[in-house]
Amino acid sequence: MEQLPNCPKCQGEYTYEDGSLLICPECSYEWSLENSLEDEKEFTVKDSNGATLRSGDDVTVIKDLKIKGSSSVVKVGTKIKNVRLVESSDDHNIDCKIPGVGAIKITPKYVKKA
Repeated sequence: MEQLPNCPKCQGEYTYEDGSLLICPECSYEWSLENSLEDEKEFTVKDSNGATLRSGDDVTVIKDLKIKGSSSVVKVGTKIKNVRLVESSDDHNIDCKIPGVGAIKITPKYVKKA
């Protein structure tokens, strides 16, 4: 009997095939086997020290950051809670909210994992 991969969404082990799709009965997630091999190249973001960041992590700013279109500056040592990682065409892969500044995107080389 062929061993099917666990569900990529909930890690459920009771997956089954339905035509060209794999289905998880626990969370009802459907995916194709071809796409699951491509998804293993998961999107990763590394901070200035090389630590892997995940959505929901807290980070600390390591350099004064000028805000475009504003006279505001995010100072060194500012702690940012609960960041969200996004794939971006430019290098601004961290989406976050900073009290007093608002929602901004930051390049990972200017932060370190808290």
